[in-house]
Amino acid sequence: MTASTLLVEKNGPVARVTLNRPERRNALSLEAMRELLGELRRLGDDAGIVVVVIAGAGPAFSAGHDLSEMVGRPEEFYDTLFATCVELMTAVHEIPQPVIARVHGIATAAGCQLVAACDLAVAASDAKFATPGVNIGLFCSTPMVALSRNVSRKHAMEMLLLGEMVPAEQAAAYGLVNRVVPDTDVLQEAIALAAKIAAKSPLTVATGKVAFYKQAEMPLSEAYKYSTRVMVENMMARDAEEGIGAFLDKRKPEWTGR
Repeated sequence: MTASTLLVEKNGPVARVTLNRPERRNALSLEAMRELLGELRRLGDDAGIVVVVIAGAGPAFSAGHDLSEMVGRPEEFYDTLFATCVELMTAVHEIPQPVIARVHGIATAAGCQLVAACDLAVAASDAKFATPGVNIGLFCSTPMVALSRNVSRKHAMEMLLLGEMVPAEQAAAYGLVNRVVPDTDVLQEAIALAAKIAAKSPLTVATGKVAFYKQAEMPLSEAYKYSTRVMVENMMARDAEEGIGAFLDKRKPEWTGR
């Protein structure tokens, strides 16, 4: 499917969503964010999709918000713009499928936020990351939320206060991305990672993603209580019975998604 700001391709259980504003370095305009938000929600409801990969067309992953539409607007526009951005980043967490960012070129400001919001991230060795709002008088306050939940506070504050580009290897050391690979291999690596996840029980993967983010915000004792309940309910699923049986029988499991 081709849309004005997105390219969407489904290959079995893996969906590839490509930001398609290469001439604007895939800047996240209000229209682009609304379109991506709608597509993520559609994919979230698609039982045939197990993993989503987000990438960028052209020379960059995403340069963040489209500054050209942010000058001289009324306060109501900014309220809508940033509320939509929050909806988008929240949807990445809320859909049941793991979301993998395939990053090349630059991922800055809200583009860096999108990488941080994704469940996993694979970066090309030439990729660079930044939260540079401080350089133009607009602190990256909403990108800060996702960034500070991925990297240490000291590293997050360094990125936010300096606004400098962070190379891919350093971003990996910070914990912002999972893997750094040669530029020519980044798509292949992201798809291979998606395929490995897609081979698991979709029910189990979705259960685990929801539980991960819920327990992360809980006090320790509450997190254990919650995760224990999740494991009990997971044990009652058909896929858990099948998976354990297949392991004991030394055979490949046949998932049903139930």
